[in-house]
Amino acid sequence: MLSAQRKDHLREILRRDGRVVAKDVATDLGVSEDSIRRDLRELADTGELVRVYGGALPVPPADRPVDERSSLATESKERVARRAVELILPGSTIVLDAGTTTLAMARMLPYGGDLTVITPSPAIALAVAEHTDARVVIIGGELARFSMVASGPLAMEAVQHLAADLFFLGVTGVDPVHGLTTGNLDDAATKRAIAARCAQTYVLGSEEKIGAISRFPVLNVDAITGLVVDPQDANPVIGDLAEGMPVLR
Repeated sequence: MLSAQRKDHLREILRRDGRVVAKDVATDLGVSEDSIRRDLRELADTGELVRVYGGALPVPPADRPVDERSSLATESKERVARRAVELILPGSTIVLDAGTTTLAMARMLPYGGDLTVITPSPAIALAVAEHTDARVVIIGGELARFSMVASGPLAMEAVQHLAADLFFLGVTGVDPVHGLTTGNLDDAATKRAIAARCAQTYVLGSEEKIGAISRFPVLNVDAITGLVVDPQDANPVIGDLAEGMPVLR
């Protein structure tokens, strides 16, 4: 069987079963596991799936471009954002990561001018300025078109001069085994650097992210202060996550 035919077969399995087990596919097709792993690696390089140990998973919905994510799980994001805002004390310095849930937070922040908001997202900076009287600090760097967030060497340099009380971290996958993941390598590095400069880090876990796995690791679940989830989300994975960190509803 040609590589193109194997890839079509792998796409069909992923669509039908929601996962690919490399060993099983190799046995079914009578080819080596190395051939299947190579096919999966090439499909992952084109963004068609996410490689995991032993096989592959679909690309999480939260890994779509930012304009497509804006209409995804909007009510869940609003509930998570509302709960996250309750963690902010007067006079705090906070970092709002890029993302649609943090954008919802930006519109819910207290109006007073004693709050300082740092963000790598121009959209969030504008939302904070429009809805509050907070001081706004933008992390500079190259603007990634996919996520519309500043990243790269200039952003990393700026992050080293920051300090904040709270970091509201946006990821695209939250899984008890694979930890916190995202779909862009530069974003993952920038998120880790910001977390290292903040006293506490909370992850925003709207319903489409719980149990999802993206390509690039950000942090392990035991490296954050807590996970803010949708109080109406009954996903059993939340119980598994609660074994490694506080879960706030």
